[in-house]
Amino acid sequence: MLMKWLAGIFLIGLLAYAGWNIYAVQKSPKEGIEEGMKAPDFTLETLSGKSTSLSDYKGKKVLLNFWATWCKPCRQEMPDMQELQKEYPDVAVVAVNFTSSETNSQTVKSFADTYHLTFPILIDKSGVNADFNVLSYPTTYILDENGTIQHIRVGTMTKKEMKQKLDLK
Repeated sequence: MLMKWLAGIFLIGLLAYAGWNIYAVQKSPKEGIEEGMKAPDFTLETLSGKSTSLSDYKGKKVLLNFWATWCKPCRQEMPDMQELQKEYPDVAVVAVNFTSSETNSQTVKSFADTYHLTFPILIDKSGVNADFNVLSYPTTYILDENGTIQHIRVGTMTKKEMKQKLDLK
């Protein structure tokens, strides 16, 4: 009789555990590069050689921008990105440079110095831009505090558009 009770309790516990796991998996967004998905994590070096991961910014809204120095629209939006970072320090502006298309890393550093950029510029020699299916520059991903992609924009964004997509006042 005691064995039947223990087996019943064990079975109920097992079913509850399975139900909870199914609920937890359905509740969290799948990883991917489309709106509503959790952005895939990556680790790259900054211009100063420090290793940085996208997951380091969890808990903050993120403007993840893919760009290159030779891209004229990228040059247009960089000052707006810098102003946004200054005005909203709780928002992470992260710029991933398409480094394999650059002459060298010094070109990227000179660009950052010219535009007085203070947000992290990540050097992409490993193909993260391809992982995000970036076909045109600039391409910007807006992520919420949990790393979920809220918006994808191919082309230049103004500061006003950045604020709107980040839901800033």
